[in-house]
Amino acid sequence: MQNGAVRTRLLGPLVAALVPALLLSACSGGDEPGAAPSEAATESASQTPEPLPTPDIEVPEGVELTSQGSALELGDTATVGYEVDQSTVGVLDITVTDMRRTTFKESFQGWKLDKQLAKANPYFVEAVFKNRGETDLGGQRPPLYIVDGNDTLVESSTFVTEFTPCPSTDFPKTFEPGDRVKRCLVYLAPDAGELVAVSFRPAQEFNPITWSGDVLKLGAKRPGEGSGKDGKRSGGKQADKDAARGGGQDRGDRS
Repeated sequence: MQNGAVRTRLLGPLVAALVPALLLSACSGGDEPGAAPSEAATESASQTPEPLPTPDIEVPEGVELTSQGSALELGDTATVGYEVDQSTVGVLDITVTDMRRTTFKESFQGWKLDKQLAKANPYFVEAVFKNRGETDLGGQRPPLYIVDGNDTLVESSTFVTEFTPCPSTDFPKTFEPGDRVKRCLVYLAPDAGELVAVSFRPAQEFNPITWSGDVLKLGAKRPGEGSGKDGKRSGGKQADKDAARGGGQDRGDRS
């Protein structure tokens, strides 16, 4: 697990939830979980007056990575690179298209939650991912987190059984260069946390790229939705349509 992020894995209806996140410290204030800020970290921050590209990541010719620290809005696209493992580098175009708040009563009927998990606030985040690299990222977890009002980095939840309202699944088994896919991801912000931003932060020292915007109630219509007049919103919707051509949640679309 990266960055000490809070992570949950739900087992299914009428089965107690396994919540490894409750055993882990959350990342707060940009420092290592449970550790006091170090001099090295303070010095590094003071020597970074402006956003920098992702360091030490080799990307295909012609791919330009979005600068660290970029603050984006819904519908904006970031091009990012990250180490999937010691031998694999992933390069993605990520477009966050929607952020929704819901409730356990509205979206999790029939799911048995323990007392601590029931204190969390559930959110659904939709995003489109395009593989811009040279490796198959099939089966990998989408590298997006949310940041709550307590500056806690929260990883998306996974489900053992199907969760229809927002599947929150990994990339398809085959996700080759050029493929595009849409994902709806579930996040449970602990202790009634509020979604402040969606974050790409592949490493502790990385100055995160964030997306912000209005977090609407599930089912509410977003202003300007479908009008095509708002450039940023239209860009997000177009990304949705592009992904839908390839099967949306289920498989990659080569484009």
